[in-house]
Amino acid sequence: MMGTPSGRIRQSVLDWLKDPAAHFPSAGLRPDPAGTGVTTRAVAAKLGVPRRTAAAHLDFLARLGLLRTRRRFLRTYYRRDEARIAEVAQLFEKNW
Repeated sequence: MMGTPSGRIRQSVLDWLKDPAAHFPSAGLRPDPAGTGVTTRAVAAKLGVPRRTAAAHLDFLARLGLLRTRRRFLRTYYRRDEARIAEVAQLFEKNW
C-alpha cells in the first residue's frame, strides 16, 4: 500500500494532516483546519493534482480507517484517526 508512487502521496497527506494548521493555513472565513479538518480542494491544491485524484486518495485512506470524515454543508472534511493509525503502526512493528 505505501510502497507505490501513490503510497508516497498518501503518506504525504497523512504527514500533512498531523499538523494541518501548518500545512493548510486558515484563510478568511474557512474553518480552522486543526479542529474541523481539511477539504479535498485544499489537499488537491497542495498536491497540485485535480480534485478527483485527491478525493480518490482521501477516500482510500478513509476506507482504511486512517482518516475520519465530517460533512459540513456541501463539503467533506478529513482528519487523522490517531487511534487507528497507532493500531496499524503496531501491526507493522510486529511484522503482522
